[in-house]
Amino acid sequence: MEIILLERVRKLGQIGDIVTVKDGYARNFLLPQKKALRSNKANKAYFETQRAQIETRNLEAKTEAESVSVTMDGVSAILIRQAGEAGNLYGSVTSRDIAAALDEQDLKVNRSQVIMEHSIKYLGIYTIQLKLHAEVQVGIQINIARSVEEAEMQAAGLDAKTAEEDLDISVEDYFENEEDSEAAIAVDSEEATEEEAPVEATTEETSEEDKSE
Repeated sequence: MEIILLERVRKLGQIGDIVTVKDGYARNFLLPQKKALRSNKANKAYFETQRAQIETRNLEAKTEAESVSVTMDGVSAILIRQAGEAGNLYGSVTSRDIAAALDEQDLKVNRSQVIMEHSIKYLGIYTIQLKLHAEVQVGIQINIARSVEEAEMQAAGLDAKTAEEDLDISVEDYFENEEDSEAAIAVDSEEATEEEAPVEATTEETSEEDKSE
């Protein structure tokens, strides 16, 4: 299908360009989203009369999107999900979930603005691009974890499973060290007793000599 672009579309062209796309892409996306018009005599004439206004509206929308991108720079969101030991999610995180998480922070984003090639199926931290305008994108950070504590560990660059293993080793080391200390104390006590024994014997001998005198 031949269409007239009403805004810049990646890999297609700029405002006013007449391009040919697959029928399904035009009918299901470009035309419903008002990103393009069917290319025919009537629409070409209409576009030329409205071109200045279309370009002005596009510039205003771009300026607004750039302003929003500044406020969203560095934004992050935590999504708590159930997952297996290997980190695989019981379910997946989609653009709808990310839009909902941002909405909880009063950041209004349409799910269609969340750029994802596929849903997320594992725990971790992901950088997701938001398309605020045809020419404006901003990256946000999504932290997917089983708990807030785990999310904080991931944000600090720690792996939850590894941290748990380290904790177990530390606990074992503590008890091993404690046993070694008790053993050392016992040995010291025995040595001290052996050293004190002759002194007591000498004291008894001295007492007997005093009596004989």
